[in-house]
Amino acid sequence: MNLPNKLTMARLVFTAAFLMALFIPFPLHHTAALVLFSLGGLTDHLDGRLARKHNLITNFGKLMDPLADKIFTCSAFIAFVGLKLMPAWMVVIIVAREFAITGLRMLAATQNRILAAEGFGKHKTVSQIICILAMLVSLCGPEWGALGRFFLLPLGGVPWVDQLAVAMQWITVGLTIISGTLYLWRNHQLFTAGA
Repeated sequence: MNLPNKLTMARLVFTAAFLMALFIPFPLHHTAALVLFSLGGLTDHLDGRLARKHNLITNFGKLMDPLADKIFTCSAFIAFVGLKLMPAWMVVIIVAREFAITGLRMLAATQNRILAAEGFGKHKTVSQIICILAMLVSLCGPEWGALGRFFLLPLGGVPWVDQLAVAMQWITVGLTIISGTLYLWRNHQLFTAGA
């Protein structure tokens, strides 16, 4: 197994560790969850970059990298529902979109086609990461003392980082709906060809 594929598999380990840190209380556990999520996100950046730079692209990587990405981000959003930090309906939309696009890509693979990521999909991914990080920073505020008080400064009676997190939830859901709809529409011929 080459290094990019090891990094992809490491992301699954980071996902499990992140969830444990989020739900098992110990000193600075929210901070640990933030660090683990950030490190997991770094593996996502590095595995693709290394694979392209050193020509280490494999069928395993093509399958597992997007799957690990989806497990990584969807786990965070589902955890936020469990912590009552995000409405379940928003997370259902996010997770359903990921399943639908994964299914479409699998259908394309049966027809020897590869569906590349599109612009809106990339913006959706960036918004998801910013949303998750904002929500984690909001959780960490009470653990950070004076620095945490900066993140918990009220803006209109609500800490500004909480307002950012809520705004990013709506932006993420909006981009999720738009990107999923466009992706399915632009590739709708796969459904008729595969029927």
